[in-house]
Amino acid sequence: AVHHALIEAGVRMDTGIVVETGAAWSTHQFACLVGYGAHAVHPYMALETVKQWWNLETTQKKMDAGRLPKISVEQAQANFKSSIEGGLLKILSKIGISLLSSYHGAQIFEVIGLQKSVIDVAFKGTTSRIGGMTLSEIAMETAAMIPNESTEKLINYGFYKPVARQEYHANSGELAKMLHKAIGLDKTAVGDKREEKNAQNPGKNAANYDIFKKSLNEAPLANIRDLVDFSSDRKPISIDEVEPIEKIMKRFCTGAMSLGALSREAHETLAIAMNRIGGKSNSGEGGEDVVRSKTLDNVDKNGHSSTFPHLHGLKNGDTSNSFVHQIASGRFGVTPEYLVTAKQLEIKMAQGAKPGEGGQLPGPKVSEYIAGLRASKQGVTLISPPPHHDIYSIEDLAQLIHDLHAVNEKAGVSVKLVSSIGIGTVACGVSKAGADVIQISGGDGGTGASPLSSIKHCGGPWELGLTEAHSALTINGLRERVTLRVDGGIRHGRDVVMAALMGGEEFGFGTIAMIAEGCIMARVCHLNTCPVGVTSQKEELRKKFPGTPEHVVDYFQFVAMEIRELLAHLGYKNFEDIIGRTDLLAEDKINNNRILKSKAVDVMPFFESVPNTEHDRDWLYAEGGVRKDSIVHINQASSDLDRKISSDPDVKKVIEAGEGSVSKTFIIKNTDRSVGAMLSGDIARAHGNKGFKGDIDITFEGSAGQAFGAWNLASNLKVIGEANDYVGKGIHSGSIIITPPPEHKFTSSEASIVGNACLYGATGGDFHANGRAGERFCVRNSGAFAVVEGTGDHALEYMTGGVAVILGSTGRNIGAGMTGGIGYFYDPDNMIDGNLNKEIVSKQSVSSGSTAEVQLRKIIERHVELTSSSRGREILADWDVALTKFVQIYPPSESKSIVVADTGVTVDNDDLNPKFRVSSGSFDGDECFLTYGEGGDWNLATDVQTQHCAD
Repeated sequence: AVHHALIEAGVRMDTGIVVETGAAWSTHQFACLVGYGAHAVHPYMALETVKQWWNLETTQKKMDAGRLPKISVEQAQANFKSSIEGGLLKILSKIGISLLSSYHGAQIFEVIGLQKSVIDVAFKGTTSRIGGMTLSEIAMETAAMIPNESTEKLINYGFYKPVARQEYHANSGELAKMLHKAIGLDKTAVGDKREEKNAQNPGKNAANYDIFKKSLNEAPLANIRDLVDFSSDRKPISIDEVEPIEKIMKRFCTGAMSLGALSREAHETLAIAMNRIGGKSNSGEGGEDVVRSKTLDNVDKNGHSSTFPHLHGLKNGDTSNSFVHQIASGRFGVTPEYLVTAKQLEIKMAQGAKPGEGGQLPGPKVSEYIAGLRASKQGVTLISPPPHHDIYSIEDLAQLIHDLHAVNEKAGVSVKLVSSIGIGTVACGVSKAGADVIQISGGDGGTGASPLSSIKHCGGPWELGLTEAHSALTINGLRERVTLRVDGGIRHGRDVVMAALMGGEEFGFGTIAMIAEGCIMARVCHLNTCPVGVTSQKEELRKKFPGTPEHVVDYFQFVAMEIRELLAHLGYKNFEDIIGRTDLLAEDKINNNRILKSKAVDVMPFFESVPNTEHDRDWLYAEGGVRKDSIVHINQASSDLDRKISSDPDVKKVIEAGEGSVSKTFIIKNTDRSVGAMLSGDIARAHGNKGFKGDIDITFEGSAGQAFGAWNLASNLKVIGEANDYVGKGIHSGSIIITPPPEHKFTSSEASIVGNACLYGATGGDFHANGRAGERFCVRNSGAFAVVEGTGDHALEYMTGGVAVILGSTGRNIGAGMTGGIGYFYDPDNMIDGNLNKEIVSKQSVSSGSTAEVQLRKIIERHVELTSSSRGREILADWDVALTKFVQIYPPSESKSIVVADTGVTVDNDDLNPKFRVSSGSFDGDECFLTYGEGGDWNLATDVQTQHCAD
């Protein structure tokens, strides 16, 4: 209010605003104050609370015992201040703002639940779409929260974890017990007692599901959908006339919960259950074991299979392959085989619970198995980059959609968005970009491994986002192009029908699906201590997993039966007839008046603004009247060269045989996009990631378009010319070489030859460019060996493996978030220190006689051989001097690796005869190693070195 009053008076630029308040203690509260105009905040109550905590006898005892750091009260308060400032920076980064001054007064918020009169006074210009509380009601609530004089300690209102008689949590231990009773799940039926306990179990019970359903319908108000009810234009019909549950369940999906966040048992059980009902399971971001693509045919009479000995209740014909394979910003586990074994590929633009952030997996949950799937280090925390690291605009998203359509033409592509104001405009762009499915995620759920400051005040209710997206797509004539999927706190049939009326065609179930397989809502997902093995990677806890696919199937059948009952009540035979029918919604006056907060909330004007589609139902089908989920978008002329390569008889012959060799040359132009992706898809479908033993060499002359060599698998691709952004995106094996044409007149080491975000998400392979790369080089590289002759900003961000050698100058922020892999930088001007992000990585010189020297020199020699690099020749010609100008960077996880730890040759030390790599792979697909010679001789021993080894 003061901020806008000063603006209107024309003196805002002459005045600073300092807020002194006892009501600010979390990062969001500080962000609101700054975002609405505060230059500084004095949180006196928070600082006083820290002081009182420090003075507690228990705190001092913990410090004395070493259980807490020994700090002064001033340091404790400084730590609080530092954490708040760090949280503010995190909020800025999620939105894409670099400076606090840019965030100051920017009002980048949407208000939910405040009356227009409040907005006009205190939050002028902020969107508030459904009305809500007045100033007097806010004052009453604030007064009610003030502790009385007899209160000895601050009240825990249960905002994050349930507390008796405080904040309501929809997912709770009590809810889990009710659902387990309904589906006949006994969490004690594990180990040796499993068979005995299950024999005594009465099984699923519809009456108990009714109790579960009633508890949700009568629960405290928590969602916008709780304020609306059904108002049909038809009379009820017999339930016998309604379509069967089998047809309804095909619209069900599970949330994108990764293997790693969930245990193998939980993840695979959900996939098997969804495949049984014809629904869609989602892999989440983390890859998937290739064995899961097999169909089981070895299940015994007790429901056990040697393929999955840790699972129970299996049937022959089961498969645990997830229908949807997710491609997130971290690219964990995204390999060519992972892409071609999917029926749908989902681009995770945002996470429902924390939009703007990448996924996160705590180190203790990164077991050897999980690390193997994700090409990362065991025990090292994994954090995905925010989505803007490779998707700056709708055009970049369109390119990724194009890449995925290229590598797997039979799979549809879905894009996951988060509900927020303006999502309708974004949805229209995503539709035009070639997506087949748009998922609208609400702000609920997805919080198993999220920091506390990330799970509140982020995504909005899906009711608003779904309705806005449906409206915008309908108004712009794009609705028939895409299927709308929605998730976020959907728990029972009423939620599904509500979502359908608002435009949803498919429906995601997240936490509730975990509950259906045994989750008891212990809320220790991030600690790796789940007592029932649903979210733990510990072997002893995984053995306590009680669920079977049948439990999950029973839950979804109950939901589908409830939906049939609601359809019969509404008078509709087919589920699709109610999709998008917001005219069948009405205000629930009883619920609206249940509490003071909701009395002034008015959601109906928002829903009444949706285009009426009662009589126009053509958008439910794609062009030609076919079902939207039966077709996928196909790349047009931009993939013609890719098709030409894949259909070449000589290339096809080698792929079919899985051996032999072929060499081809093609002219390439900058409109040829994702070239090589189709070839990789063909190889992966025929031989998986590792089975191909052939040799495919293809040379291109010209200027390659976006994403040249995307997902490259076992092929050797060379461009004589230049290439655009995203070269080698997701490369898994083989090589990509970029060189200027022989007649070039420029100094190649000073000119850019490839664009931005090259090798993003690489999992292997070799890359050599005789020239400079743009920004964000080798982001999320987990296995590729790469050499370029200079980069822009943000090189090697979030890298978890592989080796990058930079033979020229770089930009700033090198190695941010890097948790694995090695970087070598040629730094004759001593610029690396100012450009290095030292939050995680360390640097050291490359010593003469060290293992690192051998590795570095052999890589550069290979680079010269493959690209005829002048810069490489200059360095090798004066190697002793050049070596002193190289800097090696590495994260803590690599500190014991031989190329970091060894600083010189010691003949008597057996540890100094290790294997170390100079290339991602040898000619036969095995890992390529160079070994020290005998007696300390740095020449390679002839009995272990072959002519193919470095190739």
